[in-house]
Amino acid sequence: MAVLRERPYVQFNFLVDLGTGNTEGPEAGFQECSNIGMEVTVAEYRNGNEKENSVRKITGLNKSTDVTLKRGVIGSLNLYQWLNEIRNGNQSAMRTVTIHLQNEDHTAIVQTWKLLRARIIKHVSGPMNAKGTDVAMEELTLSYERLEME
Repeated sequence: MAVLRERPYVQFNFLVDLGTGNTEGPEAGFQECSNIGMEVTVAEYRNGNEKENSVRKITGLNKSTDVTLKRGVIGSLNLYQWLNEIRNGNQSAMRTVTIHLQNEDHTAIVQTWKLLRARIIKHVSGPMNAKGTDVAMEELTLSYERLEME
């Protein structure tokens, strides 16, 4: 699904599906999506009788970074309801969250990130400031077990 070209894509045309199949409307609209990533750890190992004076790098576990999503407060409780399922022990509350990057005219998806077995681990609203004019924001942090890209 990834579409290769010489000029990089801009970052501000993206869709988020929180595992419901919906990328339309205010509940699926996010201002920011940050820290999509993964790493593979390595273990260093060396036998005492090795001729070479260096360690071997042995591939270890795969780790995914936590993803942060931010949006304006819109009076929706969908994020709270999902978090409430998780904190009440519902093991089936994990979802596949999909983030699509679109081209400039929104006619095609050019890259996709799938966060497998994702769950909300943190939800923050605010800050609230009576002297400010900023939009009231809510932020959620997702933890997931595996990242796949298309």
